[in-house]
Amino acid sequence: MACCQVEAIISVDDKGQMVLPKAVRERAGIRPGEKLALIGWQKEGEICCLGLIKAESLAEMVQQLLGPLMKDITG
Repeated sequence: MACCQVEAIISVDDKGQMVLPKAVRERAGIRPGEKLALIGWQKEGEICCLGLIKAESLAEMVQQLLGPLMKDITG
């Protein structure tokens, strides 16, 4: 079972906009108006990879990671 795969090849228009194909949005459960965080990985000072994560999921991950630390700090 692969953890990563190419879901689609997309283009960037003159305005810098991209369209996620409907099939990808449906599989990912992305709804109109939903916020996505764009994550970039750098190699030798340049972004080489981009990823998208639902902003709500990112907020939950941050809370899970930092929540216990914040409790320790604030006592």
